[in-house]
Amino acid sequence: MDKILDGIERFQGERFADYRELFAELAGGQSPATLFITCADSRVDPSLITGADPGDLFVCRNAGNIVPPYGGGAEGTAASVEYAVGALNVRDVIVCGHSGCGAMTGALAPENLSGFPQVGQWLTHCHAAVTTVRHNHPELDGADQLDRVIEQNTLVQLQHLRTHPAVAARLAADGIRLHAWVYDIGSGQIRAHNPDRDAFEPLDRAYASLRENAG
Repeated sequence: MDKILDGIERFQGERFADYRELFAELAGGQSPATLFITCADSRVDPSLITGADPGDLFVCRNAGNIVPPYGGGAEGTAASVEYAVGALNVRDVIVCGHSGCGAMTGALAPENLSGFPQVGQWLTHCHAAVTTVRHNHPELDGADQLDRVIEQNTLVQLQHLRTHPAVAARLAADGIRLHAWVYDIGSGQIRAHNPDRDAFEPLDRAYASLRENAG
């Protein structure tokens, strides 16, 4: 706790001044361009890895960067998606997994979660990722299997996102884009799913055509 309190003092006494004008503007409201859905893992810092300033990202975090399918009742992730897409009109939604994800490790071995019933129930939302990898890549095990499940899970969560009415409406109007990313903690690199090649690729390659069209 001492480290946190010291950090707050440094922010208020030093760093806040760097953002004073921006915070004065943000005090009147927010208009983020991107909804960033990622894991609650302490090693993943969305603003740090994207270089985002305050107000750029609407961040939703939970164990396993999961988006339950719509219709499961009131739930925090669904509420965040609904507000970001329906009220804030974000233009992009990123589901970002990460290397060494403990949630995906748990999904691969649910028998180890007997002492964590809420975690086990939550991770049922990524069973499709585990089943898909085991069916299509039976040769994989260990770290290779985990890496593939981490990738597949981001794609499964994009499928779930499409069931949310606010997202479905914006997709039908071509008013929003969905992205699946995986962040490597050790290297700092990010790979994005390229639907044209159905593969996870370095960002510069995955978004080459998008940047060419924008230019």
